[in-house]
Amino acid sequence: MADYRKTLNLPDTPFPMRGDLAKREPGWIAAWQQKKLYHKIREAAAGRPKFILHDGPPYANGDIHIGHAVNKILKDIIVRSKTMAGFDAPYVPGWDCHGLPIEHQIEKQHGKHLPADRARELCRDYASEQIERQKKDFIRLGVLGDWDNPYRTMQFSNEADEIRALGEMYRKGFLFKGLKPVNWCFDCGSALAEAEVEYQDKKSPAVDVGFPVADADRNKLAHAFGLAALPDQPVYAVIWTTTPWTIPSNQALNVNPEFMYELVETPKGLLILAAELRASALERYALEGRILAAARGVALDRVNFRHPFYDRLSPVFLGDYVAADAGTGIVHSAPAYGLDDFGTCTRYGMRNDDILNPVQGDGVFADSLPFFGGLSVWDANPKIVAKLAEVGCLLASGSLTHSYMHCWRHKTPVIYRATTQWFVGMDRLAGRESVEAGAPTLRELALKAIDETQFYPAWGKARLHSMIANRPDWCVSRQRNWGVPIPLFLHKESGEPHPRSLELLEEVAKRVEQEGIDAWFKLDAAELLGADAAQYDKMRDTLDVWFDSGTTHWTVLRGSHAADSHWPADLYLEGSDQHRGWFHSSLLTGCAIDGRAPYEGLLTHGFVVDGQGKKMSKSKGNVVAPQEVSDKLGAEILRLWVAATDYSGELTISKEILDRVVEVYRRLRNTLRFLLANTADFDIEKNGVPVEQWLDIDHYALALTRRLQEQVTADYARFEFHKIVQALQNFAAEDLGAFYLDILKDRLYTTQADAPARRAAQTALWHITQAITRMMAPILSFTAEEIWQVVGKNADDSVMLHVWHALPEFADADATVARWSLIREARAEVQKVLEGLRTEGRIGASLQAEVTVRASGERHDALASLDDDLRFVLITSRAELLHVEAEADQGIDAAPSTHAKCGRCWHFRDDVGTHADHPELCGRCHTNLFGEGESRTHA
Repeated sequence: MADYRKTLNLPDTPFPMRGDLAKREPGWIAAWQQKKLYHKIREAAAGRPKFILHDGPPYANGDIHIGHAVNKILKDIIVRSKTMAGFDAPYVPGWDCHGLPIEHQIEKQHGKHLPADRARELCRDYASEQIERQKKDFIRLGVLGDWDNPYRTMQFSNEADEIRALGEMYRKGFLFKGLKPVNWCFDCGSALAEAEVEYQDKKSPAVDVGFPVADADRNKLAHAFGLAALPDQPVYAVIWTTTPWTIPSNQALNVNPEFMYELVETPKGLLILAAELRASALERYALEGRILAAARGVALDRVNFRHPFYDRLSPVFLGDYVAADAGTGIVHSAPAYGLDDFGTCTRYGMRNDDILNPVQGDGVFADSLPFFGGLSVWDANPKIVAKLAEVGCLLASGSLTHSYMHCWRHKTPVIYRATTQWFVGMDRLAGRESVEAGAPTLRELALKAIDETQFYPAWGKARLHSMIANRPDWCVSRQRNWGVPIPLFLHKESGEPHPRSLELLEEVAKRVEQEGIDAWFKLDAAELLGADAAQYDKMRDTLDVWFDSGTTHWTVLRGSHAADSHWPADLYLEGSDQHRGWFHSSLLTGCAIDGRAPYEGLLTHGFVVDGQGKKMSKSKGNVVAPQEVSDKLGAEILRLWVAATDYSGELTISKEILDRVVEVYRRLRNTLRFLLANTADFDIEKNGVPVEQWLDIDHYALALTRRLQEQVTADYARFEFHKIVQALQNFAAEDLGAFYLDILKDRLYTTQADAPARRAAQTALWHITQAITRMMAPILSFTAEEIWQVVGKNADDSVMLHVWHALPEFADADATVARWSLIREARAEVQKVLEGLRTEGRIGASLQAEVTVRASGERHDALASLDDDLRFVLITSRAELLHVEAEADQGIDAAPSTHAKCGRCWHFRDDVGTHADHPELCGRCHTNLFGEGESRTHA
């Protein structure tokens, strides 16, 4: 028997079945860098509309983790997809370089008592080293960007422009100095930004304390309760608190004006309690009580009580914020250590100089504080409780585990502490002359900007809106060394900034532009102030590090990288924590400087958790390091995992999940390999067939590809990448693998190499390959480039130098899809029948079968349109179509063929053996080899 295998057009391609991604990716990255691919893309995209995704800077400290990888891969997918959509989409990566964590690293390595200028020098060197480490890992993920020219917040020009941004906010009246409680970390020795605070459970003492009524106000209290006089018993307003350390600083009591308060007679005296909480409070005190009178909280306004152990008054002030969910309905007020307390006391006329603030920056009470001087607030807690018991004012004590503020760096509890700081005012203007009367507040501007911003996903809008609507003034000053200074000169007596501050800020910025932030710290005030220098102090405070990144719309988009950017940015993209962080600070600085947000859209992604939905931690041993995944499976698998996961919620990762992603990748790769292998001898310019001459099934495949491309490009525009992966996967497996390519094999392999029918199929495959490769390029960037080395014009060509493929068009595409949908339904039913024969052992391959299909109506007409090509679509050796009138009479009959098998095409045909020169061949194969070749019309 002759070997006819050599007569077939068998597929062949240099594109390997195995990706060997982990081994080969570094070589591709090196080639991209050698070819300067990023810059070639910029040249190719020059003149197109710009799309700017502004990079939220990671902090230059420590190796990247899986969250960094998710963030950078998402950005790369967007930038690449926008490039292929016809935009000029540069990507300038950036780093956040100042701040406390780097200072701590230097303290760990070199000690705490370095000269300030030496410490800043070491911080700058350390940040530079960390940037290089992180950069290497980001590049390894396949992220294209201007890595040779990133932005760094410690760049001299950026530091200078940050000072100019501060000057703009100062000029517009948003910056002011004031005493206010701020988040304070004893370990940092500094104020913290809102985004630097996290919440953890903490066990705290919980005490109920009685404040005795002032003797001079007993009658006033009696009248408030509608009594002629109070019984001759001690009277206490009872408070409940979990911070006994604040009681030495108590200066008022707060009641809700709308609550009903009761005067309750007990064995320990008369207690004032909120009616709603009376029963639970008395149970806590193990006391029986009789209600003598009741009054609204508003009646108690300005009634004086006495501090439990210090000789001073504690007046009642009204506060709507007093709640009835726990405690007694009366809140003790220490204005130095609570935002609501501070607000109420100052509203009642308390001046800053009147506010008691004995807790020092290290968390220790000043030595001058009676009873507790020299103790840390935490050590003082039990001693204060003991003191309350000693003076007879402790009604109950216990403990409570509750969610409490902690420093995100030290994981230690933080407090509110009143300090003189610089603030960006949310609801006030500081009275600069340039401020117009009736100008909107920063809060109003920011809330309006949120309404004008596009959010992905949409729930981000309500989250950010709530944070802005309820946030206090932004404390922007820090008592640190490694940071951009607040370069103001303050009058030694009044504390007011120098009248020429705006001019002086620019002078400082010019010096910082040349020498960095050290220019301010080493500046002699007389250089700028002349004779005024003796009357002014030079500020030592630095700016909150969130101000650094929050002003990059000014320092980068319109500063160091203005030529590569535009303002406002089209998109900011970060994790969901950045509603409190970078999104937030950028919004406030943008609205303060420009009256609008610095971005058109915000995209938020979730955090990465393990396979059980647990947060990753080294102690649990459930950390998945991106470096390890890249080294073992390839960065391509990480990219595919990121794209395939709905980032709007938590992103789950585990070995099992990555194994499934590997399988998805293999199936996609094998499909592409089939397309490449079957177009290896095809040149679109020499062998391409006009779309009008394609076969009907080729038109159908083209129409499906067009629909896929329309969906994929729309999903890219909506940033819904998981839908793209699903669509590509389904298209490769179902539309191509299980249908079109399955049917196409016979035409590709058995017809003459240059037959019009085969070239038409190859033309369709070429277009499909072009379209799919470009569609997958933003996600599977390594594989797309590998494919492009096979299909591209030359070795220097890149898929990223092209846009979405322009697919050819043909008439009646919708009708073609509708007709072939009916054919596919019938084919699926035939396959079920053939599977039954296979299970019975009557046939092996479907070509061993002959089929009769009884069909009516549109199904019959669709199948009839194929004529004799119906057998190729059903992949049977013979197919007969019978018309029936009723749908109920439709059906399929199948049986094993009784004819001989062709030794070349493996069809079982009655004309096998009719050619004496090649008795093993069917008539079709004989004419394909020795005659004019067969004619195909539809499939």
